[in-house]
Amino acid sequence: MSTPPADEDEAPEGDLVEIVLPETAKGRLDKALAGAADGLSRARIQALMAEGAVTLDGQLMTDASEKARPGGAYLILVPPLEPAEPVAQAIPLNVLYEDAYLIVIDKPAGMAAHPAPGTPDRTLVNALLAHCGPSLSGIGGVARPGIVHRLDKDTSGVMVAAKTDAAHQGLSRLFAAHDIDRRYVALVRGAPTPAEGTITTRIGRPHFDRQRMAVLKAGGRDAVTHYRVAADYGDGQKPLASKVICTLETGRTHQIRVHLAHRGSPVLADALYGSAPPTAAVRAAIAEAGVTRQALHAAVLGFVHPITGERLRFETPPPEDMARLEQALGEL
Repeated sequence: MSTPPADEDEAPEGDLVEIVLPETAKGRLDKALAGAADGLSRARIQALMAEGAVTLDGQLMTDASEKARPGGAYLILVPPLEPAEPVAQAIPLNVLYEDAYLIVIDKPAGMAAHPAPGTPDRTLVNALLAHCGPSLSGIGGVARPGIVHRLDKDTSGVMVAAKTDAAHQGLSRLFAAHDIDRRYVALVRGAPTPAEGTITTRIGRPHFDRQRMAVLKAGGRDAVTHYRVAADYGDGQKPLASKVICTLETGRTHQIRVHLAHRGSPVLADALYGSAPPTAAVRAAIAEAGVTRQALHAAVLGFVHPITGERLRFETPPPEDMARLEQALGEL
């Protein structure tokens, strides 16, 4: 079975196709699905299963050789066609480190990692193509050269990209083994309890909404987030908001946002996982600070250089919008 990238990523887009296998279905699942699907080859089905795009009753189906279940209603998320080969665009980058093998940047909020429907250009990939030229690793494919891990478009912070295939492979192994120091700063509604702890769940895409992630009782993938409340805001006994430091042990899609929302303290200004709105005072602070995206920043990225063996660590403060919001919350 193939393991999807361990990263904090945007929800993929595509068409959700339901395939109900006939009662006569038998043998391998990939063969049965290809026989029942319209326009999807067996090889395509296998690739989609490896990418975690096939589910049955909310459970991921990643083993192509598994026996088909007659009458089973399988859901397949078929992604859109790959965008055209991205072009180099001279977009300024805040480069924290660069050598012949990799580049570390402080990604601004609003910049997608790679081209996708809705963001065909002005992405990190477009900027890297202009900055690095043809040296970017090709392992990520035409649309995602050099990309080893990703941040949500509206999450700011430290990212690393590979300039050679050897660096790409080495970094990918580190991420897969969770041998990466990744710490985030989040400004959240209320405060999670206890003030320090670990959130351990399974995270996946619920069958009723494939654009979001959710905590699942069955299916999905293990997700572990360590957190501590660094500050709380408001003069009452119950905090109106707080600053939370999160350390990722795993890196599932939207992991921090899902986990904090699951604890009842969603990231402020998170349109996807915000649930109930914060108090009027906190809403006013958000408006005053001009925060229009989830208040989440990837502050620390530390790892052993996959080629030189040097231990590297990068830390950046939250950008101005989060800094203004933190100041406004401190005045509550």
